[in-house]
Amino acid sequence: MLSTDLADLKAYMADNPGAVIEDVARERKVTPRAVIEALPSSMVRVGGGEHFAAAMQDIAAWGEVTLIVHTDDAIFEFTGAVPAGEVGRGYFNLMQPKGLHGHLRHERCAALAFVERPFMGKTSAFVAFVNADGGIMFKVFVGRDETRALRADQLVRFRQLADRVAA
Repeated sequence: MLSTDLADLKAYMADNPGAVIEDVARERKVTPRAVIEALPSSMVRVGGGEHFAAAMQDIAAWGEVTLIVHTDDAIFEFTGAVPAGEVGRGYFNLMQPKGLHGHLRHERCAALAFVERPFMGKTSAFVAFVNADGGIMFKVFVGRDETRALRADQLVRFRQLADRVAA
């Protein structure tokens, strides 16, 4: 990316921190990772993808969260507890027979981005699992309480995880 394009993207994200990351990436012909990294530094911390399994195990203890997979064709949202998992046969396997389960290509995770920013008039906090191509594998959002505020206990866990992974 040219330095002028990067400066323009950073200025755009500073003015529009709640913009949909995938939409900005598509419109500007950059990766979602570039968009995340263009957010003001106070809103994002990035750590290495080698922390994938440890991050997923930590998130499994948070309780009800929202996991989002955003593709060009759909936005899938799952609200509930992320199950514990383990690495086996080349995948990080979510160990639950019903609800959210599956096999994640953890070795393709190049980074974990911890993002706290305004979105649709509210503060949001999520972990973006970023793949080797700069795309977002999925995002895990800190849950909300009955007043629609971020759950304080999860926000503490989110920040502690960011401190460990993106030190």
